[in-house]
Amino acid sequence: MSPSEKEGFYRLLIPPSLFKRFQINPLTFTDYAGNRLVRFYCPEREETVMVEMKRKIDDPDPLYSIQVSDALDFSQLIWDFLVVNDPDSERFNIDIDAQGKDTLWGRASRNLTEEERALRAGLSPGQIRRGLGLTREVIYGLEYFAKILDIKSISLEALFYHNAIVYERCGFTYFEGFKRLQRIHQAFQRGGQLFQKLDASNPFRQPGFEKTVRGRSWAIHDGVISELDDDILDEGWFSPKMYLMVGKPRPVCTFPDAVY
Repeated sequence: MSPSEKEGFYRLLIPPSLFKRFQINPLTFTDYAGNRLVRFYCPEREETVMVEMKRKIDDPDPLYSIQVSDALDFSQLIWDFLVVNDPDSERFNIDIDAQGKDTLWGRASRNLTEEERALRAGLSPGQIRRGLGLTREVIYGLEYFAKILDIKSISLEALFYHNAIVYERCGFTYFEGFKRLQRIHQAFQRGGQLFQKLDASNPFRQPGFEKTVRGRSWAIHDGVISELDDDILDEGWFSPKMYLMVGKPRPVCTFPDAVY
């Protein structure tokens, strides 16, 4: 396809509500001043496409960014990552450590001061700003995109615990990790090994965190699983591999009656 044809097609990966909310032209991808605010990374013969949208051309962070890739099996689409930021919300520098290095969402290193601020502001691990509540709209767009290409399934790796629970609610099920997620839920029950780790020893391990998805996610991000002696959870947290059958959501739940 020509670049313009590609961009017209990949526009389907952007939630339509964003164009209206931030007054961006869905055909030209520009604001009223003519500034182009949407970037497409899709070189010829590459297996990946990345789409990024900003509210203003000089904003430091995108308000929306998504990347998807071809799988070896062309009946499957890989959802590599999603970033959604409310540009009007406060920023928390959890992505940069004290030495100015990228923390890789807290995987390589952590900025504990900023993470504590984010926790107290109601954010989840990995968030630099409040989100926009777009997950279901994004998935609807991905499914529509997949149907056009006759793709049967969408796969991903849930980076954090809260991501996995949210994707469960949206019809994703597990390639790998279902038993581990079930075991995590069991261990957070009263008297369980993870429940006992919520000892108020630091801000990320507060009593009561076992009751919410966000609280559990912060405790897991802080490394509580790696401290357990458990045959199923012996490797600590890892990103479970999940998939959605396009147009055929599969009910699965590892945290019944969860409150986010």
